[in-house]
Amino acid sequence: MSKTPSAPQNPDAVRAAAQQAFRNHLAYLSAGRITEWVDLFTEDGVLEFPYAPKGFPARTEGKEGLFAYMRNFPEHFRVEFVDLHFHETVDPSLVIAEFKSKGVALSTGRPYDQTYISVVETEEGRISRYVDFWNPLVGMEALGGDSTDMVSAFGTD
Repeated sequence: MSKTPSAPQNPDAVRAAAQQAFRNHLAYLSAGRITEWVDLFTEDGVLEFPYAPKGFPARTEGKEGLFAYMRNFPEHFRVEFVDLHFHETVDPSLVIAEFKSKGVALSTGRPYDQTYISVVETEEGRISRYVDFWNPLVGMEALGGDSTDMVSAFGTD
């Protein structure tokens, strides 16, 4: 039996859904709602860190892997994401965003003020691939100064 092709989606609706998934990502992380954050991803969703420090995963995938990676985040950081700017893309399912975090590392009281650029691929309003360009040195400094502190703040132990 042949599969009936789906009707083309309205590019504006696809773009709106992709950008909303990204906004939800920021809201859920800042609120420590990790289970809901994981649910924003497709079953085989991927999170990549091109600038990962030594001992820190450069990639994690699948909902179980994403949860294991991010489960400790709310115990280590309080953040608010600000200055969100989306860049227009030809592909409406692709989100390119610049934004900042204003926050604190809970164990040290040090500021966690980060600048991000994110490249996010979506499928039907869910994140399928998230490439996170951020400066790990900012996280290390906030947590005490070395990569072991940074690694322990995430579920990579």
